[in-house]
Amino acid sequence: MISTKGRYSVRILLDLAEHQGAAYIPMKDVAKRQGISLKYIEQLLPALKAGNLLDSSHGKGGGYRLSREPDAITLWEILRLAEGDLAPVSCLKEDAKPCARAAECRTLSIWEEYFHLTKDYFSGLTLADLMQEEMPDNYVI
Repeated sequence: MISTKGRYSVRILLDLAEHQGAAYIPMKDVAKRQGISLKYIEQLLPALKAGNLLDSSHGKGGGYRLSREPDAITLWEILRLAEGDLAPVSCLKEDAKPCARAAECRTLSIWEEYFHLTKDYFSGLTLADLMQEEMPDNYVI
């Protein structure tokens, strides 16, 4: 399941994509537009910045902007940074030790396929794709 951290991270980056320009965007502006607490946004930013999705500038005129074009940022990348490992079962996590029961596991193939379908789906969607959705001016992301 995708938590609030993942959903809000997508909303924040989509907001930055839709308001991108040469200037940095203050997070208080994003918080106001998205109806997300600034304190909560500030908890999400370090992972997004460490994942090289954001550039930041401090001081007057400071804020955040995307480090790449919206068509180069996938939802999978955002969700992985926000949520951590998205494996549906512990034995499929990146750092999981090989399961001694894997050879006899009747459900492993189902979980592997589910994981690959999810990964492929979100890897195939970018912020630019979301920006193409026709919405009224007062929409909620």
